[in-house]
Amino acid sequence: MAKVSVIIPGAGSGIRFGDKQNKVFAKIAGKAMFLRTLEAFATRDDVCQTIFVASPADMEEIKENFGGHLGFMGISLVEGGLTRSQSVRNALAEVSEEAELICVHDAARPYVAQTWIDSVFAEAEKSGAALLAVPIHGTIKRADDKQSVAETLPRENFQGLWEAQTPQVFRRDILMRAYETGQDATDDAALVEALGQQVKLVPGDLRNVKVTTRKDLDFASAVLNTLPKPHESRLAHPFREDLG
Repeated sequence: MAKVSVIIPGAGSGIRFGDKQNKVFAKIAGKAMFLRTLEAFATRDDVCQTIFVASPADMEEIKENFGGHLGFMGISLVEGGLTRSQSVRNALAEVSEEAELICVHDAARPYVAQTWIDSVFAEAEKSGAALLAVPIHGTIKRADDKQSVAETLPRENFQGLWEAQTPQVFRRDILMRAYETGQDATDDAALVEALGQQVKLVPGDLRNVKVTTRKDLDFASAVLNTLPKPHESRLAHPFREDLG
């Protein structure tokens, strides 16, 4: 079992969420979103380190209101940068020498089931780079600036297209090398792909939603009790994304 260092970026502004506070503080079933995300990883036997990357503006509140909880879980706090890539880069400087794999997971994806984490960890240990993702289905419309349909895109254009999720997990040396280039990207896999490294897609689940708006928060709350337990098969659940 490879040892994994987990980086949880949560330093974004969350403007689309429409709240004065960072969305990671929003409560789901009475608990701050980012705490639910951290707990998904901090209790795993294969995780040797969990790093939460927070906005400099949020550091005081986190230490004052959540410091005890984070200390109990052994969470390390790192100050984020102006971009997601810079935030992850800051955390990479603190990664434990014990870690063989590095996992990056969005703080705003609070409901990632253990079975999904198991799958992507196992694939990354085998191949060196892997991420959760779901295939794109349906008919896609392009909108104009008045929110009317400007174009219906041919379905054949979407064959083989997947929407990336997190966790994204990489062999330590691969991710370090990708970030040494100094480039920015919307996800870590893109930087790794730029090295010429093959990245494996691990089938994810639509319930692994990234909370961007308040409607997403409502959805996340609704799926709380639907997530597969560690002993259950994800594929047996009626909310599973159809991979066929």
